[in-house]
Amino acid sequence: MRVTADVKQETRRRIIESARKLFADKGFEQTTTRDIVADAGIAAGTLYNYFPTKESLAMTLIIEALDGAAEDFASTRRCDESLEESLFAHVNAGLWRLAPHRRYLAEVLETALSPFAERSPGGEAERLRLGHLETVGQLIAGRAPPGAPAHSALTMHLYWTLYLGVLAFWANDPSPNQEDTRVVLDQSMRLFAAWLTNGGMRTEERCDVPDSC
Repeated sequence: MRVTADVKQETRRRIIESARKLFADKGFEQTTTRDIVADAGIAAGTLYNYFPTKESLAMTLIIEALDGAAEDFASTRRCDESLEESLFAHVNAGLWRLAPHRRYLAEVLETALSPFAERSPGGEAERLRLGHLETVGQLIAGRAPPGAPAHSALTMHLYWTLYLGVLAFWANDPSPNQEDTRVVLDQSMRLFAAWLTNGGMRTEERCDVPDSC
């Protein structure tokens, strides 16, 4: 029997919703693929036709949240923001969207996003990283001196390390509404912007052309 595109889409949706619920209720490590299969009401082998690993399923949920955060950031961004203010707003938008996944985010960081993970990042994790860094590169490019490269591998590596540190801190932050994380985020982005300034970047410049900011 031929499986239609609509059936495939519905099956994928059920898998994602089951994983979303189980990860939130039981945690990432405690949730098994059998749990997801049972909750979604599908055959055991069907899950792997859509998601090869549990990590790839978790990354799909996180990417979905961060895609929404990117839209939030784009719709609220101001042209008079400094680089550190834009970076803060960009990351903070992601934290708000990631809130439903906070309980298991630290585990996903260790298994999929960390440069020290035992397994190589999957395609989903790499797409997340590249997409996030593309936006950061665009923010930096608007403040680079004429003729200078927008960013370097070292710049992006430093930023990504700071970003993962903020996420890890936030995932375990016991302060009300994770207020301490916002302090860490603010200090981290100020540090990053200052590092760029010392490297010749003019972070004090402002964007005054709406289409270019």
